[in-house]
Amino acid sequence: MKSSRFSRWRRLGVTLVTLATATAVVAGCSSSNSSGSSASLRIANVGGATWTCALNPFNPAVFQESFGFAYEPLIYMNTLKNGEQTPMLATKATWSDDFKTLTMAIRKGVKWSDGKPFSASDVAFTFNLLKKNKGLDLNAIWSSGLQSVTKSGSDQVVFQFASAAQPYLYYIADQTPIVPEHIWSTSKVGNPVNYSDSKPVGTGPYKVASCTPQNIQYTANTSYWQSGKPAVKTVNYPSYTDNSPANQDLADGKAQWGGQFIPSIDKYYVDKDKAHNHYWYPPTTNVSLAFNLKHSVTGNVKVRQALAYAIDRDNVSKVGEGGYQPAANQSGIVLPTFKEWYDSDLAKQYDYSPDQDKAKQLLASAGYSASNPLKLSVLTVSGYTDWDASLQEIKQELAKVNVDLTVQDLAGQTYNTRLYKGDFDLAYISETGGPSPYYELRQELYSGNTAPLGQDASTNYMRFSDPAVDALINQYSGASESEQHTIVSQLQKVMLTQVPIIPTTESVNWFQYNTKSFTGWPSASNPYALPAPFNIPDNEQLLLHLKAAS
Repeated sequence: MKSSRFSRWRRLGVTLVTLATATAVVAGCSSSNSSGSSASLRIANVGGATWTCALNPFNPAVFQESFGFAYEPLIYMNTLKNGEQTPMLATKATWSDDFKTLTMAIRKGVKWSDGKPFSASDVAFTFNLLKKNKGLDLNAIWSSGLQSVTKSGSDQVVFQFASAAQPYLYYIADQTPIVPEHIWSTSKVGNPVNYSDSKPVGTGPYKVASCTPQNIQYTANTSYWQSGKPAVKTVNYPSYTDNSPANQDLADGKAQWGGQFIPSIDKYYVDKDKAHNHYWYPPTTNVSLAFNLKHSVTGNVKVRQALAYAIDRDNVSKVGEGGYQPAANQSGIVLPTFKEWYDSDLAKQYDYSPDQDKAKQLLASAGYSASNPLKLSVLTVSGYTDWDASLQEIKQELAKVNVDLTVQDLAGQTYNTRLYKGDFDLAYISETGGPSPYYELRQELYSGNTAPLGQDASTNYMRFSDPAVDALINQYSGASESEQHTIVSQLQKVMLTQVPIIPTTESVNWFQYNTKSFTGWPSASNPYALPAPFNIPDNEQLLLHLKAAS
């Protein structure tokens, strides 16, 4: 489910990155486009559970339903186009020479959907809210050296870091939704970590008109700051607990925007309406088998290495994903998207080609054999039929090396709760990424993204913690381009030697779209955003580009 290189920006030798004038509109979304469509757009994306109608943009279980629809980032950064920047609530970003101070110029003339004015004070408030409530800081911004966030003048916000922090622009600008101080500072919010936020008040293109467990309906925000936008006035987002009905709605044309696996997609989907049904699957991150490193069995590196040798990733790709998702590699580098970061020599040195004999030897050294098989369970989301098929293949392959794997299909909310709190042996997961492999590796390996068992981890569900690895991740921020590549190679070595997680397939951005009613969709020739509905805040860019078909 979620590339550009920040090192390239640094090598430009400039300290000012001008995004747009304060009155500019988003590229590709000018008000000259028609906004006359009254047709509604329907999304078919499997969440594995019905909607809770809690839409807190800082809750990773539900933020995909509010961030990008109601809430917006400061700057959109396109991971498919070398980090190309689109100004949103900020119009300019200025770094100091030492990359310790970031100054953001905040857009004027924007209103919240309740009519109240948006200002730089809201931006400073949002980031200080994360500081006061660690459970909201999903990207560990404050534990990564951020020292203060203050308003300066009428329309600037200054971020002060303890050390060079250029890569954190992505987390600050693109990955943090901005919320209104006049609502989130009030007593009705209570504990903001647990705040349901059922009626979001944002600056984004949509308001939540209604929400039931079966459907969220969004309607256009009439006070949206981009004149004439959005052209799509109504968006319906049904909850799907299984791929099959979602796929059927897409094939029948009942839904126009999809984001899940469809087996034999050309026959099942495209052939139903060759003129209008299309798909595009850019690879971005990995689907992986995550270990609970705090459990005595899965905390044993020999066990983890054994499983990595036992699994034939090519078979998982073919059987589980119909070949649409390529086989991943143990280094965690997505190919060919990030091929220039891949340390092929290191990968060859450790060689995780399928090897059942080596897997059996490692398990035997840990005390497991045919007479004493290793018994483990793995969490997955009920209704993710491709994950189910992948795990069945993995189960069969592990059985050959004396591992008895039980697959636990769980409702989405139950899965999320157990995953975040570390209540599992193994879990099948897909992380988001960023403008280089560093971001996915940071999410998996940085201790600031984890928590003790029983508390919610933000992305490091494995509970991996190594001070030396934390130091590497922190050094990346002030490193030269060549040094950044060296650091990523060292992180690859951690993946290869310690095996905290096993990447099985490369997580493509599942994306199906129908052009009968709407045009302006992203494509391989126009990759203006990650295209799947579950990508945030990319989802907003896609909705802002759409217009009625003539």
